[in-house]
Amino acid sequence: MRVMKFGGTSVGDATRIRGAAKIVADAARHGGVVAVVSAMSGVTNRLVEAALASAEGCGRAGVELRESLRAQHAAAIEALISDEAERARLTADVEQIAGDAATLCRGTAMLRELTPRALDAISSVGERLSARLMAGALKELGLRSVAVEATEVIVTDDEHGQAEPLMDETRERATKRLLPLLAEGVVPVVTGFIGASRGGTLTTLGRGGSDYSATILGAALEAAEIIIWTDVDGVLTADPRLVSDARTINDISYAEAAELAYFGAKVLHPKTLRPVADAAIPVWIRNSFEPEKGGTKITPAGHPSLSGVKAITAISDVSLITVGGRGIVDVPGVAAKTFTAAASVRANVLMISQASSQNDICFIVNAGDAARTVEALRRAFASDLAHHQVEHINVDSGVAVVAAVGERMRGTPGIAGRLFSALGRRGVNIVAIAQGSSEYNVSFVVAAGAMRDAVTAIHHEFNLHRRDSRFDAETRSLVEV
Repeated sequence: MRVMKFGGTSVGDATRIRGAAKIVADAARHGGVVAVVSAMSGVTNRLVEAALASAEGCGRAGVELRESLRAQHAAAIEALISDEAERARLTADVEQIAGDAATLCRGTAMLRELTPRALDAISSVGERLSARLMAGALKELGLRSVAVEATEVIVTDDEHGQAEPLMDETRERATKRLLPLLAEGVVPVVTGFIGASRGGTLTTLGRGGSDYSATILGAALEAAEIIIWTDVDGVLTADPRLVSDARTINDISYAEAAELAYFGAKVLHPKTLRPVADAAIPVWIRNSFEPEKGGTKITPAGHPSLSGVKAITAISDVSLITVGGRGIVDVPGVAAKTFTAAASVRANVLMISQASSQNDICFIVNAGDAARTVEALRRAFASDLAHHQVEHINVDSGVAVVAAVGERMRGTPGIAGRLFSALGRRGVNIVAIAQGSSEYNVSFVVAAGAMRDAVTAIHHEFNLHRRDSRFDAETRSLVEV
């Protein structure tokens, strides 16, 4: 049995939904398939925008959202579904779900308050709609299919917006709901991104969480493999917008893929591999626009690169926060106080570096978290600032994080020397550096304007544009779907 997840661009319109359904139908001839779908392209952004506008008191936001959802999904139904009864049923579903979203927006506008619970309910509407369209498209191809709300099968904690699965209960519910369908030859189409608390309240797994949904279900159902269908050929050696000769990596380990996702590689949600690690279920990243291509296979071991470095990734939408001063060495618990303050405002700390003199400690957060993190730090260190033991708490938003990732980095001498020499030759100045405790990456901070030069310099230094003849063969048999 396979779990196949289709991202927003892979179900972006009627043509893409039909293509995704064809991929599922082809696979279903060889065994059971559970499909997991994201919202159609752009839908989640519009849902969140409408929710935020409603919270500001805009009474029209919900009405305009309902009309937009109706128009987009009605056009897809018209193009996808030939059976009049099925078309009428799907149209009624769209009317109801879009109406529910409008009602939630209206209530939010009246209260001028957007609770995390309400935001989850509104932002999840896109997946609820696309699952029904995908099931309809599969029926058009002669398969038996049903849309399944993930609230029925994925049990989570109560953390709205970033819920975590409760795997034992999820395993029980998923097997009870989905395995009988598979045994009857039915293809379940499950809403990605969504779960429900033990009490049945809808939760979401965080933006991009449909990848996570797929591996949660894959682990719960003990799938043979999980395929994440997207709009790129797989995991690349670098962002092709930064490095023109970046190439697709055929094989990569869980650890390497997790490091790349953590440091900004958009092809995979950072939490995706957690559920499957113990079961060692392979995860594929493949291109739904070109399904004949083999993609990238993610396994526990992968195939190490001979050079030690497998890929380079970078994040530009970040800020560097520095807490420092000559008296900081005498302040007890500076690190604990710093990161407790960051945690209090739910800031995601991506990287930490401390001067050997212990006069400064700096760390990277997402740019959107910077202002409230600095405010929290100023409150936490108010007394130390007043007595000049801490002299400054600064933020620099003109930076980027670059990370070189590879499983062989820990056992290959000279990698750091080559990396920093390459940066020096290119004239790239390093602002801060931290080697991950996993030793699968070396990450460092540069000026935002130097990010492209940094990534390109490392990519060429380690010949990542070339095929590794031992582990990464030029040709490989394509995977049957």
